[in-house]
Amino acid sequence: MSGPRGGDRRGDRRSSQPRKQTGARRDAPKGDRDTSRARSNPQGERKSSSGRTAVGAGADLPRWLRDEIVRSTKKDRRDATLNLLSAAAGSFEEGRYPAARKKLLEAKALSSRAGAIRELLALSCYRMGLWQEALREIRTFRRITGDTTHMAIEMDSLRALERFDDVHSTWEMFQELGGSKAAESEIRVVYGSFLLDQGDRRKAWEVTKPGRLASDAADWEIRRWYVAARAAAQLGDKKTAKQIANAIEELDPALPGMDTLHAEIA
Repeated sequence: MSGPRGGDRRGDRRSSQPRKQTGARRDAPKGDRDTSRARSNPQGERKSSSGRTAVGAGADLPRWLRDEIVRSTKKDRRDATLNLLSAAAGSFEEGRYPAARKKLLEAKALSSRAGAIRELLALSCYRMGLWQEALREIRTFRRITGDTTHMAIEMDSLRALERFDDVHSTWEMFQELGGSKAAESEIRVVYGSFLLDQGDRRKAWEVTKPGRLASDAADWEIRRWYVAARAAAQLGDKKTAKQIANAIEELDPALPGMDTLHAEIA
């Protein structure tokens, strides 16, 4: 199967980027932590267990990520794991997802409990359309870390596999577990899009309807607006759909899928 039902999915899919804080639970403070941009420390300094600064394996990875690997990996496997993760992060950032996946599978064999490895492996598989593998790895990531950041990708993989009952169950689970505002918005995008595919326009609107159409809305809010506008248009509320579409174009006129939206409004 090539992908989730519902056409080309432009404009209604999440960014599928690594979370900003690897291993963070939902009550933890947010930090600038992005696994896909892990090769961002050219100085390569890190503290050894004795507290001394050292340069070595994975030296271009940020400290928080090296620390996670140190905590979750046997000592004699740490250097190899760090080097593989560093190379995989570079491949992912460059869009070379098969190369990233290959390195991450090797890294997983060395350190199966590292959340960062599972996360980046899941996202690489997702970008490649390997839905079953992406689902398995993202669920393992969630079990290891307790982090609900990527439940939208979990849901979208289920959608691709046509496991529709599990899509609904994942929505219910997220309602219980909760997550960041961004994570909540992204899962609303996926669930709302799924409901439109299923013909449940009213519920899609209820799931995605925006509050205030803020002029400083984040990307994930705009993606939610897009699905809400489609739901409104399909419900026959052209005025509301047009209002939301205008707000989208003010902030992101190049958002993919706008031609489809305007056709539904017309």
